[in-house]
Amino acid sequence: MIATLLAQAPQLPFEAPVVDFHALAPQIVLVAFVAVILVVDVIKLEDAKRFIPGLTGLAMLASLVPVISLALHGADRSLFGGAFVVDNVSLVLQAMFLLAGYVVTLLSSNYLAEGDFWESEFYLMLLSSMLGMVVMCSARDLVTIFVALELLSIPAYLMASWEKRNLRSNEAGLKYYLMGVFASALMLYGMSLLFGITGSTLLTEIGASIAEAESSTPIVTLAIVLVVVGFGFKVSAVPFHTWAPDTYEGAPTPVTAFLAVASKAAGFVALVQLVFVGFLGRTDVVEPLMWALAAASMTVGNLIALRQTNVVRLLAYSGIAQAGFMLAPFAVSATNAADALTAVVSYLLIYAAMNLGAFAVVIAVSRKTQSGEISSMGGLFGYAPGLTVAMTICLASLAGIPPLGGWFAKFVVFRALTAADTPAGYVLAIVVALNSVIAFYYYGLVLKAMWFSPEPHGDSTPIKVPVSLVSALAITIAATVLFGVFPGLIGHFTGNLGGLLSFAGG
Repeated sequence: MIATLLAQAPQLPFEAPVVDFHALAPQIVLVAFVAVILVVDVIKLEDAKRFIPGLTGLAMLASLVPVISLALHGADRSLFGGAFVVDNVSLVLQAMFLLAGYVVTLLSSNYLAEGDFWESEFYLMLLSSMLGMVVMCSARDLVTIFVALELLSIPAYLMASWEKRNLRSNEAGLKYYLMGVFASALMLYGMSLLFGITGSTLLTEIGASIAEAESSTPIVTLAIVLVVVGFGFKVSAVPFHTWAPDTYEGAPTPVTAFLAVASKAAGFVALVQLVFVGFLGRTDVVEPLMWALAAASMTVGNLIALRQTNVVRLLAYSGIAQAGFMLAPFAVSATNAADALTAVVSYLLIYAAMNLGAFAVVIAVSRKTQSGEISSMGGLFGYAPGLTVAMTICLASLAGIPPLGGWFAKFVVFRALTAADTPAGYVLAIVVALNSVIAFYYYGLVLKAMWFSPEPHGDSTPIKVPVSLVSALAITIAATVLFGVFPGLIGHFTGNLGGLLSFAGG
């Protein structure tokens, strides 16, 4: 009977799906190393701990190889019906994430080396989170974006509370988890509304549909606002920033560096995909919303940073202000789309280098002082001149002082705003300029302590900096200086980002 029914059934043509393994190679390499580390950990148990950091760093560097080969090949690739796209934007951002992950691995491997809590599971979570970030770079579909976001976020919640016996670390992880889940719920609700309105999860189809949906403007507006608010939590934009200072201060410092740079950058990558592809037809909603978020984040972050006495909390509020600078180009995302996209990507690259460098110095100094207070860095030049110079470079770059990378990051943002030639763009450019001046003061407080204040405990014993920290500092400082002295390097990486806009039909 069954054989008869099968014989009578219509024979449909079957075509095996074509999978471009070259395009998926960076993700495949990361997954392979996750499996390798799991096997090594099971076989070696306690003896495996000394191998795991090296394998994790090797995973990041090995994943860069297919990224470079894809960049050299040059052709854009689209998989799974347009849900996964490999173009210039995604490759530049993948390289940034992998290098940032490598630096975080260097920072982690010797953090409190006498402790015993840096277990193999930590590096597995780091790699898993990195996998989510690399997938996010190519996501052009709501489902892919959400899965990538959860893949990068869930391990980060656990890493934030990794110091299990430290109440502040537990508090940091709990706050980050609760606020992250709330943000994800808002975002998912907005995404479900977009799917209900458009009948599609592809960003290109959503963009085309909502641009014409004049009869459903209120519900479209609500959906866009909910999605942007959800990612506002992820990038710690004001007024959705309240979790960041306590989480940054309570989490282990390498995890704080990871959250402040890689995790925040992943939120911006998702916003880039959504704003420049999915929402480009609804500038009447996106641009005013982004304008308000950018101005509030810059101003509130800088003003509260003026009152901080702990360098990690200061960097947390500085990160909120920096998020405002990175959000500013979104306020002219349609009026001046090409310059706005270039400004966001350029700022992300430079911010990753200078902020990771600052956290590397904080980790090195805290090994001796066991404190994150600014006063504990008093007299640092007397016994650690190299670390003092490195921190000076990073803070001066964050403040936007030439010839370091930060000046070019702020310049491209200012150029994008003024080139839009709109009143809103000019006003936001003035806000950017004023906030850049405000930031000089609190960065100057740290510089003053390091260069001119006396050593608070009278202990001028030189700091022994591990090789891994020296390597991390060398990478970040070199990038910060080179991007400032030779801004054409950034232009080389970001000068041809039109592929994303072409996918949006722009």
